[in-house]
Amino acid sequence: MPEMIDSGIAYLALKAAHKLYGKAPVVLQPAELAHVQSLAQHQHKLEARVLVATEARDAIVPEASLDAAMSEIRSRYPGIDEFIEDLARNGLDEASFAAAMERELKVEAILEKVGTRAVKVSDVDVELYYLYHPEQFRRPETRTARHILLTINEDYAENTRALSYERITVIAARLSKEPARFEEQALKHSECPTALQGGALGDLPRGKLYPELDEVLFSMEVKGISGIVESPLGFHILRCDAITEAGVLSQEQAHGHIRKLLEQRRKRVCQKAWIKQLLAVKVAG
Repeated sequence: MPEMIDSGIAYLALKAAHKLYGKAPVVLQPAELAHVQSLAQHQHKLEARVLVATEARDAIVPEASLDAAMSEIRSRYPGIDEFIEDLARNGLDEASFAAAMERELKVEAILEKVGTRAVKVSDVDVELYYLYHPEQFRRPETRTARHILLTINEDYAENTRALSYERITVIAARLSKEPARFEEQALKHSECPTALQGGALGDLPRGKLYPELDEVLFSMEVKGISGIVESPLGFHILRCDAITEAGVLSQEQAHGHIRKLLEQRRKRVCQKAWIKQLLAVKVAG
């Protein structure tokens, strides 16, 4: 039994270390490690209370759900050997890791069950939230954009500043004659991962791109193609596909978002109250 508890705490410590510090427990500083272990022990005790509550009686974790969760974790590693080695460095093996994950999923299922007791959100609740939080529904102006990027890297002959500029000048001249070829040219020549989507950058508000690109994009007309623009990454050509003017979301447009937000809030309040009651029972006992 102690080994099971230790592996459960090791699992929680591993998660906490990555969440708080972005690294494994074995490389934490002593103060960081102490903090992570304290959190893991507290979480483990809390989970123990949840798992023996009346609400836990019918809670199960489908085998398919556990298998899917384990597969997702394994996929983050180059191979199974690397996965096993990493677990060992953190005081776990595959079986104890799976058991700890199953325990965590079961706790989540119990909390979801408790959350269903939350007061239902009505249309009136949604309407009142919309009326009392108007600032949340202001929509900034956005531009749907594409780009072609040629990077500058003096370590590579074809990407020296001079050659990159020469190459993008040729592309720009081609597009000035045949603007409809923008997506094709992005796929063939752009050195950004967006090349596979024809250079698509998505629907962007101000401030998402480098300032040099931002300034140009938000001065363009729909279907306009920019000249050559330089950013810290290299040389770009931009195309503005659409402009969405600034405005305010209607209550109808915001309805689904508000309902989901309120439902999540009420669920968390219900879950916290239930956990507080569990702890109070423990103290009283």
